[in-house]
Order: sequence, then C-alpha cells, then structure tokens
Amino acid sequence: MKLPEQLLNSLKTAKGFNEQAFVNVHNNEEKITSLRLNPFKPCELDFEVGEKTAWCSNGYYLKERPSFTFDPLFHAGCYYVQEAGSMFLQQALQHSVDLKNDIKVLDLCAAPGGKSTLINDNITENSILISNEVIKHRADILCHNLVKWGTCNTAVTNSDPSVFSKLPAVFDVIVADVPCSGSGLFRKQEDAIKEWSIENVNHCNIRQKRILGDVMNCLKKDGVLIYSTCSYSEEENEQIVQWLMNDFEMELVPIPFESKWGITDTGLGYRFYPNLTRSEGFFCAVLKKNSGQEYNHHSKPRKNILDKPSASQAETINKLLKSDHGKTIAQFKNEFKLLSHPLLEFYGQFNKDLYFKKLGTVLGEFKHADFLPDHELAQSIYLNSAVGKFNLSKTEAITFLKKENLVIDNAVKGICLMTYKNQGLGWAKILDKRINNYLPKNFRILSNEEF
Repeated sequence: MKLPEQLLNSLKTAKGFNEQAFVNVHNNEEKITSLRLNPFKPCELDFEVGEKTAWCSNGYYLKERPSFTFDPLFHAGCYYVQEAGSMFLQQALQHSVDLKNDIKVLDLCAAPGGKSTLINDNITENSILISNEVIKHRADILCHNLVKWGTCNTAVTNSDPSVFSKLPAVFDVIVADVPCSGSGLFRKQEDAIKEWSIENVNHCNIRQKRILGDVMNCLKKDGVLIYSTCSYSEEENEQIVQWLMNDFEMELVPIPFESKWGITDTGLGYRFYPNLTRSEGFFCAVLKKNSGQEYNHHSKPRKNILDKPSASQAETINKLLKSDHGKTIAQFKNEFKLLSHPLLEFYGQFNKDLYFKKLGTVLGEFKHADFLPDHELAQSIYLNSAVGKFNLSKTEAITFLKKENLVIDNAVKGICLMTYKNQGLGWAKILDKRINNYLPKNFRILSNEEF
C-alpha cells in the first residue's frame, strides 16, 4: 500500500507519530473486525467473539469475520458492526456527562448509525436522541439501523446543520463526527488513498468550521461537544479544537484512559494510530461550552399535535405492548407511534424547523377494525412477549429475510411474528397453504450467494 507522501510529511511533527511503524501497519494484511452488542436485545450469537474493546463495555473484537449478511441476529439488531476506535465515544460520554440525568443529545452527522446506537445505549429512557443526517439516502440507512436497535426515544432528522441555529440552547450534548478527508480509513478502504489530497484536507477544515459554527447556538451553556474525525491531519483535528476554544469560549474536558490502550494524548484531543491501538485511525476531543444561554422551556411553546387513540384502539394496541412500557401512544395521520413523552414534546416544539424522517417507533395502523402491526413494532424492545410468534431455524430465517417462498407447518393461522432465537425479524400472515411475508423490501437480503 503506497501512502501519500504529503500525508506522511505533514505528520512528522504530530505527537505520537512513528512513520516507519505507521507505514508497516498499513502494509500488514491483518484485518480487525469489531462489533458492539445491543444491551436491549441480549442473546447468544452464532459465532465466537474475542477480546473486549478496552474503552467500550459492549464492544468486542472478532477472531474471524462471519457473514453478517446471512446472520439473522444481525438483521434482528442484536449487534452493530463498528470500528473499535469510534467506540471511544462511550468513554467520552461517561466522563463528561452525568448520564443518570435525562438529557437531550444531538448526533449531528449520524449515518450510518454506529454512534447513535452507542449513545442510545448510554442515556436514560426519558432522554432524547436526535440523529441528524443531511444526505437523504444515508438518512434512510440511519433510520434502518435505529429501527433494528428497538428503542423509541430517538428521532431521525434530515436537515442541514444550519437549521439547528433555530433551536437556541436546546441540547446538553452534541456529538459531531464530521465529514473529513478519511485518511484514518486507508487500511479498510484503499480507494480512499486516491481521493486524498492536501487540498481536500483544507477543504474539509473549512467545511468542518462551517458545520460546527452553524450548530453552536443550539448547545446550551455548560453543554458538551464531542468532536471526532477519521483523519490524521492536524488541520482537521487539533487545529479545529483550538479554533473552538478561541472563538466559542470552550474548554477541553480531559477523558481518562489507560496507557496500555495505546491512545495518544496530544494536549488538544486523543489520537488513535493503528500501530499503537487495536483500531483504525481516529481522533476525538471533548469540549465544554462556557458561554451562551440556558435552555428556556417556554421560549417556544409546545404545540398540541397529539391525537390520542380511542379507548378501543388503545386497548387493541396495548395488548401488543409490554404492560409497563410507560410510553405515549400517539396518532400521526393514519399511523400510531410509541414514543417517550419528552420526545413528543420536542417534536411539538420543533417539527416546523426540522424535517423528521423517523419519530419514535411506528406501531401500525387500523384497517377498518383490524390493526396491522408495523415492521418497527416487530423489532421493538417494547413488544409484548406473549404475541403470536413462530421461531424459525437459521435456514428458514434466511429464506424469510430474502422474501423467498417459505413453508411453515403447524403454525397458528393469522398475523404472526417471525423470530430467530426469540428475536423479532418481521411479520407474516399464516394462511392455509402459504404465508404472506410483510417484511419491507428495504430490510430484505439482496445477496444471492449461498450462506
């Protein structure tokens, strides 16, 4: 692998950089695969995990990479395949924020969803996570992954960062894993080397400042910004942190770590070099905002946008939910959704400012007197365990997920939850000689390879 000379030359003065070791590790063909287990969906995996990641309680390295495409538990949202370095976000959150409090978090550049699902693992049920992605097709992927994670205190917005300036002092935490030149991903994406240039680094620096400048107004006084990139360039890392400190009265928040982890503290953030850490390239810094205003709950009154289900509708829906779910059932046009009350209030205040692609969990809709459950309910952690279900073998589960012809014997007729190892995959209607597979097209397996 031929690394850009300009990159190597630019890093000669970077703290912790060892050129020969850096080059050697990029020429090493060893591939590191890691994942993070979903704490809301505990189950026994079909493959063996290895050593835990040092800085994330649910993160694990894999001894060998399985076929995730043909693993029903991957589709059920039991884990998220995530680069180990980016899991340092848990360490950053736990040592900069009181996570016992109900807080509002903005994941600004959230797709595909690794950091959003990690944030969701660590906040309270009555906290709010707004996961934003400006690119539409990436926002669709983000929605997909949050549906699989199964909670209802999250929303996905598809808005430009500048729109968030209309939400003054709303968020306690902003996580900004901003677009960057991508040099930290060279080992995983060798094509990224061809696209790298000093000009692109400088372009990213300007773009990162614009994005951060646009959203700083919506971070409240004493709020926390967690800034990260997958770049090695100081222009995108330490220089951005220094700019934030100079222009926005922010101060660094130290994050503890053990020396054996191999992380480099540069004085303006934390660097992950692949020759020192079991990860790809990563940079992270945590800053506290010392200026600005406190959030005023009455600055933008909540509009009454809640349509309640009728008594009979509520009775039907609640039979499908855990009795102690403690959430709000709201009707939005024809759909019924389950969401935390704080998230409903947030939507009432800001639905005219932000474009919401996903809000809480879609439960389903009524067709005449019949309630048709939605796929989001099939993957929700609030689904009543007593609902009718059929547990599939792995072969049957793959057939279901590919939306191919599936024959099921001895199943009770009617709408039924298809599961694998008791984890929801989707709904089907069992008929006399066939089943109607209700799995949405965008959730199906497209590969024709054998598993």
